[in-house]
Amino acid sequence: MKAISILGTSSNAGKSWMATALCSWLRQQGVNVAPFKSQNMSNNAYATLEGGEIGVAQAVQAEACGRRPIAEMNPILLKPSGDSRSQLVRMGSPVAHIAAKDYYQTLDKSWQTITHTLDHYWPKHCDVLVMEGAGSPVELNLMERDIANLKPIRHVQGKWILVADIERGGIFPQVIGTWNLLPTADQANGLGFIVNKFRGDPELFANAAPHFQRHTPLTHLGTLPLTPELYIDDEDSLVTADSTAHSRSNGNPTIAWIRFPRLSNSQDQLPWIPDSGIQQQWTISPNVLQNASAIILPGTKDTLADLQWLKEIGLAALIQQKASSGTPIIGICGGYQMLGKTISDPSGHSGTAASVNALGLLPHHTVYSTTKTVTRQTATHSGANWETYEIHMGQTSHGNTQHSPLIHIQDSQNIPQPEGIEHNKIWGTYQHGLFDHPSQRQRLINLIGGLSASVTISPTNWKQHRTDIYDAMGNALEQHLNLDPIKAYLNL
Repeated sequence: MKAISILGTSSNAGKSWMATALCSWLRQQGVNVAPFKSQNMSNNAYATLEGGEIGVAQAVQAEACGRRPIAEMNPILLKPSGDSRSQLVRMGSPVAHIAAKDYYQTLDKSWQTITHTLDHYWPKHCDVLVMEGAGSPVELNLMERDIANLKPIRHVQGKWILVADIERGGIFPQVIGTWNLLPTADQANGLGFIVNKFRGDPELFANAAPHFQRHTPLTHLGTLPLTPELYIDDEDSLVTADSTAHSRSNGNPTIAWIRFPRLSNSQDQLPWIPDSGIQQQWTISPNVLQNASAIILPGTKDTLADLQWLKEIGLAALIQQKASSGTPIIGICGGYQMLGKTISDPSGHSGTAASVNALGLLPHHTVYSTTKTVTRQTATHSGANWETYEIHMGQTSHGNTQHSPLIHIQDSQNIPQPEGIEHNKIWGTYQHGLFDHPSQRQRLINLIGGLSASVTISPTNWKQHRTDIYDAMGNALEQHLNLDPIKAYLNL
């Protein structure tokens, strides 16, 4: 087995994108390729068929490889829950909530898990492993205990590629500084560097090569243009206040997504990207919510803490007001729990110990325990079938209340079972991927009503749309980069 690690000069330099594109390109070359990230920190998690959790970026990369996502692709996952604490997930299974200062005491165990996977699983199951680093590989105060960057690639005696983000500015100190801070032995394993996210005419950057060559022998593999249309599921949830999400809008309706402080699984918004005439906006602005055509409460890593935050800043009352005036309100996962009557977590299994009144827009109650639900299933509604998944603490019950299910999910005997609640114009569901099928996006647009003909829902299933994007990403590497060093290393 050979390995190539994608390192970055910083967070959000484009490591996940580049690793995904490389996976896609290698698959197109007929290579048996798989993705790997030894340690990930993200609240955007994905449920494997075995009921494990991995970072969504590795699930995306698995799809680009034509593989089914499995826990071995991301042995260690840290899911931040606030107050310098994270849930530690090891080989897909939650281990504990742990403080940052205590996590370092568990590194030996985590590293053993990582090396066991690298030594005993992947050599039998792939020919090339595309590894992804985290942040920068040369954070000098952290390098001794960094198990996500140089240490894994050393272990498998692989090579690395450095990705730098020209959009941030300082492209020369990014590349040259990172190179000079690398240990000499690690410098020898570099295949080259890539300048990422370039805007404008690439000819304007053509004279940069001599400046790089004077300060580093690392090969400039090329410059990748900024391509927002080739957008993949976001690992870091880097949505900011009042940020307009990727969708084509003609000034028509705004679907407002609440930007919780502990937001998770923000990729539930992505299926709206191919649609037109609709603005998707991540927001905490009362003005945006007041004018929104629909409001969505997404997942959160700490439902109780974010519910309290929602109340403290006045958005809870505003959401209740909008619901009473007939605006559609949708809750997904933690957002679904918030729409109910009560949430109880006396032992603090979710991260915050409390029992509180929720928004009271739906008739259910949620109680937390040590059990965590992680599962994939097939959702059905009005003849449409598509894949969804659940990742949540807490069990929700409806008592003796009568309610209409939002959708159905197939059980192990392929018998449809009711899931979620649809009450007036309030929807609640545990299903991440609710909007992956175009029929469900159209269903929400119909619920909003009174919209112009310029609102168009793409008929393409989101999963097929992603496949097309992966192919285009691989093609972009072929078009813009010198891939000869990679081909030579892999004997392609």
